[in-house]
Amino acid sequence: MSRVCQLTGKRPIVGNKVSHSNKKTKRRFLPNLITKRFYIPELDRWETLKISTSALRNINKLGIYEYLKAQHAKGFDTGIKL
Repeated sequence: MSRVCQLTGKRPIVGNKVSHSNKKTKRRFLPNLITKRFYIPELDRWETLKISTSALRNINKLGIYEYLKAQHAKGFDTGIKL
């Protein structure tokens, strides 16, 4: 499975590793992803999502259903039918 957040679309980015001698080599910055199961009472089912920890913080603030509605309004395809 790819390293992409299903809710925010965060994905790896490329940058430089800089040594003490200021020599630069390519490296990847990976997003902080977790796999988590959520119960959505409005849909009466469990959903497993691969999300970033920043998305998890927003879910804790807003609630899973409200956050999914907001992401659908922004045009993100989360793979969950609302």
